[in-house]
Amino acid sequence: MIRHCVFIRFRQEVSEAEKAAIFAEIAVLSERLSGFLGAHIGANVSPETGMDKGYSQGFIVDFADAAARDAYLDDPEHRRAGGKIVAAAQGGVQGVFVYDLEIPD
Repeated sequence: MIRHCVFIRFRQEVSEAEKAAIFAEIAVLSERLSGFLGAHIGANVSPETGMDKGYSQGFIVDFADAAARDAYLDDPEHRRAGGKIVAAAQGGVQGVFVYDLEIPD
């Protein structure tokens, strides 16, 4: 399994409604992409002050395998949602942190 983690430093002027709409676009991909096992979306709730480095919200998507993750990355609707994330992030791509983990069976 691949756990795809995306953390975002949103610009201050980005509304909660806009953030929710972006996250909804990611979540709905599970309905049509094979191997998209689930999405977990939300705000950072860690009590460790300052450790988030400003990445206040994000999501984690679990994929059956690397091929399913790669199909998601190449999907046109994912690319559109990703473009919205970059546009809403502080400093563009500099405000987005992506980290994938391989989770052994």
